[in-house]
Amino acid sequence: MRSFLFNIGYFIKESGRIIRLNLLSNIFSIIGTGLILLLLGIVVTGTDIGNRLVVMLNEEAEVNGYFSELLTSEQKDELAVKIGNMDGVRSTRIVDEDEAKTRMEKVLGEEAKILELFDDNPFEAFIEIRINVDSMDFVIDNVKNTNGIEYIRDNRDVLEKIQDITYALKVLGYLMIAAVGITTLIILSHMIRQGIYNNKDQINTLRLLGSPGVFIGFPYILTGILLTLLGGIIAALSMAILINGAYESIGGTIPFLPLPPKEELINKMTLWLPTLSFVLGFLGSLFGLSSIREKS
Repeated sequence: MRSFLFNIGYFIKESGRIIRLNLLSNIFSIIGTGLILLLLGIVVTGTDIGNRLVVMLNEEAEVNGYFSELLTSEQKDELAVKIGNMDGVRSTRIVDEDEAKTRMEKVLGEEAKILELFDDNPFEAFIEIRINVDSMDFVIDNVKNTNGIEYIRDNRDVLEKIQDITYALKVLGYLMIAAVGITTLIILSHMIRQGIYNNKDQINTLRLLGSPGVFIGFPYILTGILLTLLGGIIAALSMAILINGAYESIGGTIPFLPLPPKEELINKMTLWLPTLSFVLGFLGSLFGLSSIREKS
C-alpha cells in the first residue's frame, strides 16, 4: 500500500500521457460517453415520471358496488367500512343519488337535458371502491360475494389496460437502462484496449523489468475512470439544463402529468450520473485490461 501511494504521482502522470497520446480520440470518447450517459439520464428520468404516473393510475383505479334495495343508510355505512377493510382495497366512499346524477350530467354535457324527462332521480347510491390494480381479481370476487351488494361494475377492461401500462413501463425502463449500461461498458473497454495496444511496447518493457500487473494496469484504470467521469459530469450538466427547460415548457400546460419537484430531479441527476460514470469507468477499465494478458 505504501508503494502504491508512493507511485501515485507516476500513475497520474502516465494517465495524462495516455490521454494525450490520442487526445482527439479521447475528447470524442468523453463526448460520446457524455451523450450515452445523458441518454441514460433521460431514460431514468422518464422512468421515474412513468412510475409516478403508474402510481397515480393505480390510486385512481376503482370499482363500483351497488347496494341491495332493502339496506338502510346505517347498513350501507357499515358495508362501506367492511369493504374498506378488505385486502387490496385502498379506500371506500358512498356516492349518493344526487352526486351520481351530478356526475352523469357532467359526462353527458349538453345531452344532460334528457335527464329532465324523469320525474324522479333514476340513479342509485353506490360504493366507490378504490383498489390496488395488482389485487383486482381478488377484490372483485370478494366484493361480489359480500352480503348487501347486489352487483358490481368493475371496469375490468380499463383496469386491465392500466395493468398492461404498468408492466410495459417497467419493462421498457429496465431494458433501456440495461442497454445503455452495457453499451457504455463496451465502448469504454474498447477505448482501454486501444490504449493498451498503442502502448504495447512500453507494457512489454515494464513486464520484462518485472513490474507487477497492478503497476502496469492502474494508469489505464485511472484513465478510464477519468474519461467516463468527465462524460458523467457533462451528462449531469446537460440534464440540469434539459430539466430546467422542460419544466419551463410543460410545467403549466399539462396539469395532470405527475412531475416530481424540479430540484429533486436535478439533485438526483447531478449526484447519480457522475457516480454511475465512475463505477462504469472502473468496471469497463477492468474488462479492457484483460488485453494485457493477450499482448506480448
